[in-house]
Amino acid sequence: MADRPETPSTSGPEAKAEAPHVPVLLRPLLAAVAPVTGTWIDGTFGAGGYARGLLEAGADRVIGIDQDPLALQMAESWAPAWGDRLQIVQENFANMDAVAETHAPEGLAGIVLDLGVSSMQLDLAERGFSFLRDGPLDMRMSQSGPSAADLVNEMEEGPLADILYLYGEERASRRIARAIVRAREEAPITTTLRLAELIERTLPRTKPGQSHAATRSFQALRIAVNDEYGALAEGLMAAERALPPGGALAVVTFHSIEDRMVKRFFQLRTGHSGNVNRYAPVQEAEAAAFTQKTKKGIGPDDDELAVNPRSRSARLRVGFRTSAPAEDVDRAAMGMPGAAKPGGKGGRRR
Repeated sequence: MADRPETPSTSGPEAKAEAPHVPVLLRPLLAAVAPVTGTWIDGTFGAGGYARGLLEAGADRVIGIDQDPLALQMAESWAPAWGDRLQIVQENFANMDAVAETHAPEGLAGIVLDLGVSSMQLDLAERGFSFLRDGPLDMRMSQSGPSAADLVNEMEEGPLADILYLYGEERASRRIARAIVRAREEAPITTTLRLAELIERTLPRTKPGQSHAATRSFQALRIAVNDEYGALAEGLMAAERALPPGGALAVVTFHSIEDRMVKRFFQLRTGHSGNVNRYAPVQEAEAAAFTQKTKKGIGPDDDELAVNPRSRSARLRVGFRTSAPAEDVDRAAMGMPGAAKPGGKGGRRR
């Protein structure tokens, strides 16, 4: 599993915020949904790379959705050039069906989702997502609600270890949680580098080529703070409700848990689920709500990897809506961490 990787960037918040955004897997995405026409929702607007790609490819209109106020602020410098072809709404993509009902009464041609933390969020130290840059331990995409510092300093050891294990697949989650509890007794953990250094001291030294020791823990905290897996489950179902027959749903993921959830969602809603989760309740087969040209996820080619190393763990999955009625999907059957065994301890931890 690998989250969107961190790489060094130019210094200074303004330089980082204005760095060119490279949309991952944009070329294969546009090829998979061609011809691009009609109204699209970019449910994870970010720096607007997919929205611009869709507009340049022929979309009549794009509705960009993002819960991060920074995304709307950054778009003020370029979005007006697209006129009424681009509309940006501050909202969580889990509610995109309501956004579509209000802002796209003409119906949708497709929806694109680019999951996880964006490059602009990683590159801004003051947002607290990065273990490579010192900043407040925040991680809130919406810039509201409890922060990562609140979780780290207030949660009991057991639940904190569960978060690290379930959301970050961190096998040493219990050891890290114990070290956090001990450290916060001396002083609250309020900065990214203090937490990263604490995790580094707790785990064995990483070997050359391995991910930073704090990668999985930072990912887990970010996912918990923003309820990313819950939003993904709700967002996929919202997309199914919002799309008319023939509408496309294209999802780009950056680590194995997200990709598994998207893959299983499409398996369940194309009628090819099989036994995807032994803990999930048996579900009766529903009429297929999506079709797929290929069941295999699409990864970056050599050209994209050369230009954008951050794309190496990305996977694209695309489905096309049928006329079958929308149905809710069980989160456990979708493979959402923590949903399979409610109240469980999250498996083996050291």
